[in-house]
Amino acid sequence: MSIRVLLVDDHVMIREALRTLLERTPDIEVVGEASDGGEVEELVLALSPDVVVMDVSLPTISGIEATRELLAHHTKVQVVGLSAFVYKRFVLEMMSAGALGYVAKSAACDELVRAIKNVAQGKTYICPEAAATLVDATRRDERAPRGPSKDSRLGRREREVLCLLAEGKTAPQIAQVLFIAPTTVNVHRRNIMRKLNLHGVAELTKYAIREGLIST
Repeated sequence: MSIRVLLVDDHVMIREALRTLLERTPDIEVVGEASDGGEVEELVLALSPDVVVMDVSLPTISGIEATRELLAHHTKVQVVGLSAFVYKRFVLEMMSAGALGYVAKSAACDELVRAIKNVAQGKTYICPEAAATLVDATRRDERAPRGPSKDSRLGRREREVLCLLAEGKTAPQIAQVLFIAPTTVNVHRRNIMRKLNLHGVAELTKYAIREGLIST
């Protein structure tokens, strides 16, 4: 019996490439596609996929949030996160949202097939590139001083804004990801800089990299 797969990615070329790849695999059937996280639950109800391949960085509703919402109501479907990024934060947040798999878009083609087959059986699968990032981050954490870091003074939302700023996102883009107003993003940015005694996005980025909040 074939594994039924739903593809979710906002880039048509990516979806077409994934479909072509997966349709060459005898025991995998692509039953549908979506370009936005908001479409996923409706398509899952209509198509009954076994596995959803979810782009982590979707517009409007992020793949992380879409995964969390989907799995809150549909416990039988499994999710594989797909991303151009293998930052520790992205991998951990996607897995915390309920995804069983995580594959980098730069990974070899057979990695996605392997991930789909594993998660369809209820097994966890993280591609080697993402796994290496987690191992490296863990080693850095173990070597880091045990005293409280500066960002322990930041709230959860401030840490989220800090990471997104360090990744080069603008206030409107961050507002879209976090579902807050751009003016609220700017307030968080000012508070972060004040609390950490930093000046400008360049210093924020250096700080985030040094603290292991994002990867280079």
